[in-house]
Amino acid sequence: MADSRFSYSLNEIKQMSEDVLKVAKSLGATSAEAEISLSVGQNVSVRLNEVENIEYNRDKGVSVTVYFGQQKGHASTSDLSLQAIKDTVSAACNIAKYTAKDTFCGLAEASLMAKEILDLDLHHPWDISVEEAIAIAKECEAAALAVDKRITNSEGASVSTGEGYFAYSNSHGFTGGYSSSRHGVSCSVIAESGDSMQRDYWYSTARAAADIESPAAIGKRAGERTVRRLNSKKIKTCQVPVIFEAPLASGLISNLVSAISGGNLYRKSSFLLDSLGKQIASPLLNIDEEPHLKKGLASSPFDSEGVATKSRQLVKDGVLQGYVLGSYSARKLGMQSTGNAGGNHNLIVQSGLLDLAGLLKQMGTGLFVTELLGSGINMVTGDYSRGAAGFWVENGVIVHPVEEITIASNMADMLKSIVGIGNDVNIQGSKQVGSILIERMTVASE
Repeated sequence: MADSRFSYSLNEIKQMSEDVLKVAKSLGATSAEAEISLSVGQNVSVRLNEVENIEYNRDKGVSVTVYFGQQKGHASTSDLSLQAIKDTVSAACNIAKYTAKDTFCGLAEASLMAKEILDLDLHHPWDISVEEAIAIAKECEAAALAVDKRITNSEGASVSTGEGYFAYSNSHGFTGGYSSSRHGVSCSVIAESGDSMQRDYWYSTARAAADIESPAAIGKRAGERTVRRLNSKKIKTCQVPVIFEAPLASGLISNLVSAISGGNLYRKSSFLLDSLGKQIASPLLNIDEEPHLKKGLASSPFDSEGVATKSRQLVKDGVLQGYVLGSYSARKLGMQSTGNAGGNHNLIVQSGLLDLAGLLKQMGTGLFVTELLGSGINMVTGDYSRGAAGFWVENGVIVHPVEEITIASNMADMLKSIVGIGNDVNIQGSKQVGSILIERMTVASE
């Protein structure tokens, strides 16, 4: 029986995904794969104690990929009626007839399919009314505004909820699916002091509402982060150690993952080509992939091709242990899928013994970065340049905020120059890491 919030149950969309394959086979496809998803969500935002937006979303979709030998076709629809599904499969089959043959395309190997669909405790509906969400958002914003009289304006606070069902089938006889949820609370405010005006924010997200930080704590942190940036100063261009605050440090790990991902590797557009088994980073860097963490924001029993996910060590003592591959990129590289079609799963970076205060003391004099601007990395060469803001540190103590600066180096050098990883781990995304201390970067300003 379907949940009242959804038009179909999980078992029903699993059966529908299998039915899609039958249609594809009847039209002559040698193999096929189908994905069906349902989702519902609600987002409420307030600004200056007034309701600004109330949004609902209810989405559904079918995606089908068919193979005629080495020719591939893909089509999708948001209409789950039988006729629409037949038309979509037919469209995919017609597309395949006009595509060039590709010896590397096709389903992932049957031997790699997940044999057991683990229950990873990913689905925790948040039965919250609009009125309750408004109250939470107002409490969060009020806590931020109460931090300091210099907080004079707000960009608002929001409360979001979301959940959905997902099912995947392919011609190997594999069918899997699961339900999941993700909820969050966030707040952003503006502070003024003389000619100085600054904004900052904080947020919390989790699979279960009970695991989200309290609205008051989120608002208070947003307010404190905003006020501390007032009266920023410029600094002279220099070469100094740089600490990336934990939420930003996850971006460095994302850059590393991009460089060892299949698409960039087989296109030879990565600064880490042919790096398997080689020292790519400081011995302090250890990264584990843990796809089966209960309630993990990037947990999954199988990837988007049905390949079973497995725990593994991605980087050990700075030495690269494995790439991040789906079946297509794996074939292009003469390797095997690592179960990462669709992305990585819960990358856990091993922390050091120091908290952020300890990391600042270890740095001595340098820059503590809390905001980055622009994309800033050339994936081919590794050249890294980002607009930044943060705090100037002397003798391990924050002296004053800084802005209008650019930090630059090369990503390959930065990875090898990691001299500290804090235990102030940010757990808000797919990469869990503490603040990272880089031995030296160029900081450009006046």
